Amino acid sequence: MKSKVYFIKEINKENLVKIYKMLNINLKGKVAIKVHSGEEGNQNFLKPEFYQDIVKYVGGTIVECNTAYEGARNSTEKHKRLIEKHGWNKYYNVDILDSDDDLELAIPDGLVIKNNFVGKKIENYDSMLVISHFKGHPMGGYGGALKQLSIGCASSAGKTWIHSAGKEKDQTKLLDNLPEQDLFLEAMADAASSVHKYFNGNILYINVMANMSVDCDCCMIAEDPCMKDIGILASLDPIAIDKACLDLVYNSKDPGRDHLVERIESRHGTHTVEAALKHNFGTADYELITIE
Repeated sequence: MKSKVYFIKEINKENLVKIYKMLNINLKGKVAIKVHSGEEGNQNFLKPEFYQDIVKYVGGTIVECNTAYEGARNSTEKHKRLIEKHGWNKYYNVDILDSDDDLELAIPDGLVIKNNFVGKKIENYDSMLVISHFKGHPMGGYGGALKQLSIGCASSAGKTWIHSAGKEKDQTKLLDNLPEQDLFLEAMADAASSVHKYFNGNILYINVMANMSVDCDCCMIAEDPCMKDIGILASLDPIAIDKACLDLVYNSKDPGRDHLVERIESRHGTHTVEAALKHNFGTADYELITIE
């Protein structure tokens, strides 16, 4: 059965709510809204103002996790300072999920890792809205819903665990434990499956195809966007929504398309989708439904 993926071309905060409503599901209880708050110096991340209407409509809390690399977000203290500098605190309460401890999620059918480490405060939430800025990525090839589920929701130690394909949790030792590329991507798929299954149906996905650089929002010095904005997509299926975004890039006639595709393919980015399919929490077979 095909998964429904909704698409709207114009990117604005009103349409973020409009496309959310198309999913026709009310998230239960206390809602976590997972976003990327942006590394210091990054110019491409989606700014706090963009999320105002959807946060108000859902009644959710913006959530983030600390990073596993040197920068302004690899400790809770530094991360909080940058969140304030970027203006998130002007509009929202921001909860750093791994500010206290980790929660271990089992992955019995993991291809590479058999457990995932997320921020323990994820336990305080009944449901999650995953809003991903779709763009390239220097390590994963691309970043979308699957990366936001895996790396995005992982604690600092959990990020190191995924990046090292289950060899290391100490971020200071990560560079000495980087695995073969496909193992890293499969570990991301493993971790993504665990978070999706943790919320047991109380999780929705929105991908925003704007400011599409070959680099991630985690890069302090990122390339400027190489493609024009495409639109906003929404789905209950994280695999289908990423596949739809990838197809929109691959089928684009934008002159910057080849640069982004080169980044995706040089990092085997589509292998993350292939690996995720083995976990049976989504499908690559989708129906793209355009709304005005």
